[in-house]
Amino acid sequence: MGTMPIALAAFFESDSFEGAIRNAVSVDGDSDTIAAITRSIAEAYYGVPEDIWQEARSRLSDELAEIVDEFCAHRWE
Repeated sequence: MGTMPIALAAFFESDSFEGAIRNAVSVDGDSDTIAAITRSIAEAYYGVPEDIWQEARSRLSDELAEIVDEFCAHRWE
């Protein structure tokens, strides 16, 4: 019950995708859950910057990267 207000505040106090994530991880509490919620909102609002997307993708195995690519190709259909 206390997680959503914190996640929303982290988003509302941001001016970018990265700023939202930084806000989320800097607060006390269940930071992984807060950051996951904030990330979802920030992605929908700001989009994910290409450099952050590419860095995250580079850390996936080839198999997982293929699954993510397939998902992303179909998510807006």
